Amino acid sequence: MQEPWIEVCDSNDIEEEDVIRFDYGSVTLAVYRSDKNAFYATNGYCTHERVHLSDGLVMGNIIECPKHNGRFDYTTGQAKKTPACDALQTYPVKVTGGKVYVRIE
Repeated sequence: MQEPWIEVCDSNDIEEEDVIRFDYGSVTLAVYRSDKNAFYATNGYCTHERVHLSDGLVMGNIIECPKHNGRFDYTTGQAKKTPACDALQTYPVKVTGGKVYVRIE
């Protein structure tokens, strides 16, 4: 059975090229808005040392961890710069009626 879509925020709550933290139960996500006005979600913690990515810097489609500057492509989850080696889990996102929704699988 597929999990339901969970409302995260209004689409205007995330600036372009920015990220916010979203907690749902035991799951912590980072939710991004690209410079092309598309929305994405990944696991909220860096795979290197479990630092929250919402405190990081978004540059294009890259999120940079605030602790050791590891980088990930948040559109795919792929690790792009050491010390981050393991990919981030990504989650489906949709925008309906000005609201951002994520599906936590």
